[in-house]
Amino acid sequence: MEGKGSQTRESEWYVPKFGPKRFRLLVGLTFYPYTLMNASYVAIGSLLSPNPDLGRMEGMMVVYVLAVGVAAHSLDAMAPNRPWGEFLSKRQLEVLALVGLIPALTLGLWYAVEFAPLLLPIGIVELFFLLTYNLELLRGRLHRDIWFALSWGFLPVLAGFAVQTDSLSLVSLIGGLFGFCTAYVEISASRPYKELKKMTAPSFLSPKFESILKGVVATVLIAAAMLLVLRLD
Repeated sequence: MEGKGSQTRESEWYVPKFGPKRFRLLVGLTFYPYTLMNASYVAIGSLLSPNPDLGRMEGMMVVYVLAVGVAAHSLDAMAPNRPWGEFLSKRQLEVLALVGLIPALTLGLWYAVEFAPLLLPIGIVELFFLLTYNLELLRGRLHRDIWFALSWGFLPVLAGFAVQTDSLSLVSLIGGLFGFCTAYVEISASRPYKELKKMTAPSFLSPKFESILKGVVATVLIAAAMLLVLRLD
């Protein structure tokens, strides 16, 4: 039986309105607009480098899609309140998390060994946040907006730049600040939006927060697309 949390998440704007319920919840569990946003940060970091290799950029984007879109969100779904209900058991979510995390770590390690040792410390920090944030370890002290924005927005830009150059620069840090600020706006709007969605009576504020969320996702995706077009021109 699915609880109130799953009903709340099922009504999120990015959950498909077609297909079997189990399919819709599985797609929603990936938070695919925010996962694409996360992958776009990696692209932005890569495209800010002097001579980006698109193959490395795409590979690092896959690392983050697997680590965040699959692994992190599967761990998050195991929270005590079971935000997506019981359509997947805890064991199934654990397996899904490993299915995302193992290839992500393997591919990321390969890029670090072959091209950019600087990815090793970045990857270790990202793995630390992935586990502590989504499992709410350390008594949930890192389950805060600022740490979300750092790990989800700032560091992916640096990873994208590092896989190209094995270094950091002022432009990569500025790009990281763009990632941090947009991710901070996203999580700051997401929390009240989820609370409003739990209310029995509809709130006029809910569509406004939804517009903010859609707008910040579109902003990041457009920024990445613009940089790519400029590079290919």
